[in-house]
Amino acid sequence: MADWHWDCDPKDLLDDLEDAVRHEVERLVGEIAVRDSMVYQDGAAYTGTGPGLQIESRGRLMLTYLTDIRGERIIIIQITWLS
Repeated sequence: MADWHWDCDPKDLLDDLEDAVRHEVERLVGEIAVRDSMVYQDGAAYTGTGPGLQIESRGRLMLTYLTDIRGERIIIIQITWLS
């Protein structure tokens, strides 16, 4: 996975989530980071256009995020949990 990681914007996005929801978010965004590290293997050297705003859902969870290819990170900007 190289050095790909993930972050939230705003930084406190995960603060009020229940532990089970937080665990699902961390699992899904980890999978996204692994996938994108394989899709964008050039990482910091990438010169193309980024994919823009993306949405990924799994079960009751939906994440809205950006892929910062040159920064080798996933930035979560919204979390939706359908209870």
